[in-house]
Amino acid sequence: MSSDLYSRTPSKIILYGTSWCGDCRRARRVFSQMETGYEDIDIDLDVRAEAFVKELNRGNRSVPTIVFPDGSVLVESREDELTAKLKSL
Repeated sequence: MSSDLYSRTPSKIILYGTSWCGDCRRARRVFSQMETGYEDIDIDLDVRAEAFVKELNRGNRSVPTIVFPDGSVLVESREDELTAKLKSL
């Protein structure tokens, strides 16, 4: 695991999600199709990650929350938003 897992500026892309979330599965598929590396953290299994997601989202447990090394964050993004972001990197 990344040493900067709970950072607003991680060294790599971090996807905070759950196993049961359809939007999370879609985001993982986009990462795979675009062959983009990322770290996948299940907030159901990591209470610190869940707290970090809530901190980023004003108390909401919104997934997927994707944090990028440039400090930007996408929350529950549409497929085209995520694709555009990944192309811009």
